[in-house]
Amino acid sequence: MHLDITGLRGDNAPVLVLAAGLGGLGSFWLPQLNVLRERYRVVSYDQRGTGRNADRLPEGYSLQDMAAELAESLRLAGIERFDLLGHALGGLIGLQLALDYPTRVKRIVVVNGWLSLDAHTRRCFRVRQDLLLNAGVEAWVQAQPLFLYPADWLSAHQARIEAEDALHCAHFQGMENLLLRLHALMSADFRSFAAAVTQPVLALCSRDDLLVPWICSQQLCEALPNATFRQMNWGGHAMSVTDSPAFNALLLAWLEATPDTMQPTSDALPETLRS
Repeated sequence: MHLDITGLRGDNAPVLVLAAGLGGLGSFWLPQLNVLRERYRVVSYDQRGTGRNADRLPEGYSLQDMAAELAESLRLAGIERFDLLGHALGGLIGLQLALDYPTRVKRIVVVNGWLSLDAHTRRCFRVRQDLLLNAGVEAWVQAQPLFLYPADWLSAHQARIEAEDALHCAHFQGMENLLLRLHALMSADFRSFAAAVTQPVLALCSRDDLLVPWICSQQLCEALPNATFRQMNWGGHAMSVTDSPAFNALLLAWLEATPDTMQPTSDALPETLRS
């Protein structure tokens, strides 16, 4: 799997891995790259089955698969220990990595994530899935910004949204891949395993997120043994894009103030705790 590695060099440079949401593209993090490159060795990537890592995903594709293939790709790149910044699905990949590879994950930032899928979020995903199956790719793509961005931001950025729509239609990951990734995302449930994620975690959300209610981040924070809750008042589901200065400031403040305190004792949890 192709990885984009930029920023600080050297064996001792701290590594920050960036994992996008359901869209899967590393370019989602462009508003963060400049500030992060100054402080970290930054790894971004297109998730398997998307963008530059196009592939046909297997039946039964799961969150565990997403974590395993990222862990292996990082190992092949010589990266053993890392922090992870993940948006929605990307944050859940980070939590899964913490369960399956606890000696490798130092800290995790989960942006607009959840402990288990909220009923409202499930409804949103089902509506979007119905659009894809019954109205096609263009309808899916045109609806996506409604779930990502606040209405006032959308109104002021229509030219940008139209350009992004055309790009996403031209480089669509494929219906089968998207449905497999969506099923894996909707099936993720950390309620029984949250106590085992002992790494420092930042649960960061936006209060006006239409797709994932902000209380989901609060519930995640309360279930984890070493978590911090932070909230932005505006920005929608993709507040890292719509208000990147505020997002970047919150992110950097937490990273700078939160040491890696985990002392793992084993390479992985028993299989019964990971399924």
